[in-house]
Amino acid sequence: MSKSPNATQNIQRRRAVPLVLILAFIAVPVIAAAQEIKPATEAAAVARPNIVIIGTGGTIAGAGASSVNTGDYDSAKVAVDKIIAAVPEMKQVANVRGEQIFQIGSESFNDERLLKLAKRVSELVKQPDVDAVMITHGTDTIEETSYFLNLTLKTEKPVVIVGAMRPGTALSADGPLNLYNAAIVAASEEARGKGVLVVMNDEIHSARDVTKSNALKVETFKSLYGPLGVVVESKPYFYRLPSRPHTTATEFDIDQINGPLPEVDVFYAHASMNPKMLDAIAGLGPKALIYVGSGNGSVADYMEEPLKQVSAKGIVVVRATRTGSGLVVRNGEEKDDENGWIVTADQNAQKARMLVSLALTKTQDPKAIEAMLYKY
Repeated sequence: MSKSPNATQNIQRRRAVPLVLILAFIAVPVIAAAQEIKPATEAAAVARPNIVIIGTGGTIAGAGASSVNTGDYDSAKVAVDKIIAAVPEMKQVANVRGEQIFQIGSESFNDERLLKLAKRVSELVKQPDVDAVMITHGTDTIEETSYFLNLTLKTEKPVVIVGAMRPGTALSADGPLNLYNAAIVAASEEARGKGVLVVMNDEIHSARDVTKSNALKVETFKSLYGPLGVVVESKPYFYRLPSRPHTTATEFDIDQINGPLPEVDVFYAHASMNPKMLDAIAGLGPKALIYVGSGNGSVADYMEEPLKQVSAKGIVVVRATRTGSGLVVRNGEEKDDENGWIVTADQNAQKARMLVSLALTKTQDPKAIEAMLYKY
């Protein structure tokens, strides 16, 4: 028996009701979820750490004439804000803002500029709305600046220094990823209390140990005892801790250092040296001299007496090795006690210079200075 048109329409309407209800039940959770997503996203944005990136110049701010120029370029050309803008991925990591303090190649860093930078970082880390500080820096003296900050800053907040071996205009520019990885480290809780860190080439280094080992390669930065960790797929992995005192555990405080640092000069030993060079350096009146000897900081027989004369003038003589690594043995080949000399322990000449200069703000006693070289 056939159904009437009205009956058919009623049946269709009854069947449509459950479908409408089903769609309603589906839509309600979706709408609710969408409403919940927005506050969560906003909360995540608020929860991101605040990082100030201080620009000082260097290769990371450099530009070459061609995209194939990786070693022939002009450093310190690009402002820090443009460097930040070139890595928009950092916005997912932290709230970042830039501040340009210098625009120089790091070979032009001197004590005056170093003190200005350190005092500015010290001001920033005291601010409650700053969770970490990053510094873009030329690679030539990045190890010296980072070590100085490591010894003088009084903070557990992450301070991360980053640079590049190739300018941003190069085909294989390493700066953008280095900057992003540095932000990952600076934003992480794991970086707190580990001292000043240097992030380059996917590795996390302690400022105390890191050194530049090659003039051009992107993997130039090495630590004698290995990096502290690595950055892999936007996550930092730490595998060891710094064992020497740093930042809050040192006797040096950048806020208490006023005026110029005590002058410490470096003499690089080689075959057929002219002893008069030591006389010339001593005549300039430094407070200390780092003698970078061959092998285990050895002093040639014809340089021994001139070096003793330097010490006799009240200049602290510190023996270092030009090999780049290794512990300089006290009273080994050289008669350190008899000659009034001290040794750098395992620190390279450029880092020993930074520490000795700071030590001289506390004491003039060579033995006390040497104790600091072994301690830090």
